[in-house]
Amino acid sequence: MGQKKYEIVFYVRRNGHCPTKDFLDSLPPRDLVLVNNAFERLEKYGLELKRPYVAPLRDKIWELRIRAERVQYRFLYFFHDGKQFIITHGIKKKTGKVPLAEIDKAIEYRTDYRERVSKG
Repeated sequence: MGQKKYEIVFYVRRNGHCPTKDFLDSLPPRDLVLVNNAFERLEKYGLELKRPYVAPLRDKIWELRIRAERVQYRFLYFFHDGKQFIITHGIKKKTGKVPLAEIDKAIEYRTDYRERVSKG
């Protein structure tokens, strides 16, 4: 899909658990193709992407938006170090807006990630 300008990194909790990987493992193969295409688009276009592909949520947490046949997926992420998108986790969107608890979780994961990265 062309040259990648950015890198996608999946957040891993202190206990080694990767919420994004677990979510991806639960998706049907046909939907995984759509998700991988969305990840590639984010890596290629990054900060230039706008709706309908991405949207800001709150406190510099963004959502990567994927519409499958009968479901909508959202991957919450934040920008880090000028070149990385850290995907905190994914959800199936069931309501009009991303639940506040999911945004709070992404903020919590971002805080943890930044603390660990700053310590080296």
